[in-house]
Amino acid sequence: MLRFLIAILTAVLFAAVFFLVPPAEGLGYYVRIIFFHIPAAWISVLAFLLSAWWALRFLRCRRMTDDGLSARSAKLGFFFVLFATATGALFSRLSWGAWWNWDPRQTTIFVLILIYGAYLTLRAAVPESRGRALISAVYALFSFLTVPFLVFLLPRLYFSLHPEPILNGSGHVAMEPVMLGVLLLGLLDATLIYFALLFRGAREG
Repeated sequence: MLRFLIAILTAVLFAAVFFLVPPAEGLGYYVRIIFFHIPAAWISVLAFLLSAWWALRFLRCRRMTDDGLSARSAKLGFFFVLFATATGALFSRLSWGAWWNWDPRQTTIFVLILIYGAYLTLRAAVPESRGRALISAVYALFSFLTVPFLVFLLPRLYFSLHPEPILNGSGHVAMEPVMLGVLLLGLLDATLIYFALLFRGAREG
């Protein structure tokens, strides 16, 4: 049932992005990319947050199921952030003429990729399951402490070519109603995909 719902939502999302979303001022039809980029970026933050949450649960209760959920969530977050980076690079190429220019947001997301890439490497390097779970849990907790700074704080401290955030500094949503509706649909679709993959992996594990 969930797979069917995700398939329907994904089809509706693609139709809405390519047939309903109007061109944006200064961005034209390149704005379509953000309806995939923003959900991927937000879900990566959610995935890293839940990875830290399950890591904390493991440290408190020492249940291997919590370690498994923490690891799967971190892995999914890593792939979501890679997708967000790829779509961001595509937007950069179309808008600014270069795939990568070390814009503050590109730089901080690159650091985030290195941090969680190191997490996955660490898990692969420790053969003993209990020891791997313990080290990974501690690393996941400390890693997530960097996420708010790298995603939300540091990029705002420097000049950036990146378009203004949807929620601007005055607390208002800077997006037309049609675009906002499509974005919310994209966020819902990405969230369902994340949880479907997470708990599918839990069942298979």
